[in-house]
Formats: sequence, C-alpha cells, structure tokens
Amino acid sequence: MWWLYALLSAFFAALTAILAKKGVSGVSSDLATAIRTVVILLVAWGIVLARNELKGLPGLSRNNWIFLVLSGLATGLSWVFYFKALQLGKVSQVAPVDKLSVAITIILAAVFLQEAITIKTALAALLIMAGTLILIL
Repeated sequence: MWWLYALLSAFFAALTAILAKKGVSGVSSDLATAIRTVVILLVAWGIVLARNELKGLPGLSRNNWIFLVLSGLATGLSWVFYFKALQLGKVSQVAPVDKLSVAITIILAAVFLQEAITIKTALAALLIMAGTLILIL
C-alpha cells in the first residue's frame, strides 16, 4: 500500500510544480513560498485536528522534536530554492533537477541510516544523476 501513497505524492508534486510556476509569475519567490507555507500549515493542522491526533503531541520525545524541527528547516530551505529556480527557469528543467534529491536521499540513507544499497538501487541512482547532468548541460 505504501506505493499508492508514493504515487499520489509524485502526482501532487508534479501538479505542485505546474501550479507553482503559474503562481510565482510576477511575484517574489520568497512571498510565494510564504503563502504556500501558510496553506500547507492550515491543511496539515486541519488534518491533525480532524483525526483527533493532537493527543500525540505530549508523547513526542526530545529526539522527535529535534529531527522534526531540522526536517522542517530543510523543507523550508528546499522550498525557497525551488521557488527561486522555478521563477528563473523552465518547470520542465527545474522539476527533474529537483528530483536529483532521490539519488541524494539514497546516498544519505546509506551513510546515516545504514540502509543497504542494492545493485538495482545504485543503478537507479546513477541513472537519475546522469539524467540530471544531461538536463543541466
């Protein structure tokens, strides 16, 4: 079932790129990112409240807080740079280069989470990197 959520994530990420490119036209990319962030904030907290998941807040450990905050900082920086790239470049080039994050994630997962890299995974990461290089050049 995880793959269904992953496919939905990919679809909405693609839709996000198209909608963001239209939305960032003639607007500061930082302002556009801030507006998008407020919408995401409202949607995320709306889901938490609708599912009555707020009760899990006191159970978060110090580790949970540290890594969730760091993840939020990384996400914020990713969005700031993504919106700036969309403002300056073509969405058909920016979005695929942004997906280089898949290959980088594979490497970081091996280094920091000790996840095994299979031949198939390594080949996929190399192909992603090669495709990204072709797009950039």
